[in-house]
Amino acid sequence: MNIRSPYAALFLGIIAVSFAAIFIRLAEAPPAVVAFYRMGLATVALLPIVWWQERHLFRAVPRRHLGWMLLGGFFLALHFMLWISSFSFTSVASSVFFVTTQPIFVAIASIFLFQERFSMHLAIGIALAAAGSITIGAGDLQALGSTNMYGNLLAFGGALMAASYLLVGRHVRQTISLGIYIVAVYGFSALFLLGFVLLAGHPLTGYTGATWLNMVLLAVVPTVIGHTCFNWTLKYLPAPIVSVAILGEPVGATLLAYLILQEAPAWYTLVGGALILWGIYVTTQSKPKTAAT
Repeated sequence: MNIRSPYAALFLGIIAVSFAAIFIRLAEAPPAVVAFYRMGLATVALLPIVWWQERHLFRAVPRRHLGWMLLGGFFLALHFMLWISSFSFTSVASSVFFVTTQPIFVAIASIFLFQERFSMHLAIGIALAAAGSITIGAGDLQALGSTNMYGNLLAFGGALMAASYLLVGRHVRQTISLGIYIVAVYGFSALFLLGFVLLAGHPLTGYTGATWLNMVLLAVVPTVIGHTCFNWTLKYLPAPIVSVAILGEPVGATLLAYLILQEAPAWYTLVGGALILWGIYVTTQSKPKTAAT
């Protein structure tokens, strides 16, 4: 298969982002520190490339959008803080399934923000995802106690923040190139995360070589490589295909957690996860329609 094929790039992107949860689990550092280095290193890696390709566009960025990109960076920082924190309290499978529900929140918010109609696809998708979430939550609560439930709620909050970040991007990306937007939001996110680290009093150095390696891999593999692959394929493939393919992340992360961490998911996690993915898939099949005014 030709690596230049959009489908090959899409497959590579799914594999790359599936490793995010593994690198997070293996990095023995506070969540804010892990998140800061993920965003900071990704910004450092992408900035020279974007500057070389689009340096003539930086001065053309409307000042009114700087505030929006700052807000997007804040939401992205909170997303990573909440999601990475969840791994201290729940399983890789549960965390990734819950954080993947972000497309449903985007679809719901679009009804109010962009006057899109509430469709039957969305109603069914919400019902399926809710059933899946209840299945995982009830199973964790009964089998493992309230600690895992807290981790699931953190991942759920991470999904809300990711949805907020995507909605900001939907607004700003109408007039700003993808490269400039990503570098700006990643950079702002890194600054917010640095502030969280300093306020919490976490050290920025002194970690083991294995932790440094996992933080670097977290920035390079799922962030730079994975998301770049997704963004590149959007030029050649319809957005619904890309959005549905991204649902492969929780499947890949669950499989990798089993192979690398020997973390076998419970039966109710698999059942609930399947319902969540089914619900997200149904939601993404809904074609947005603008409500009559």
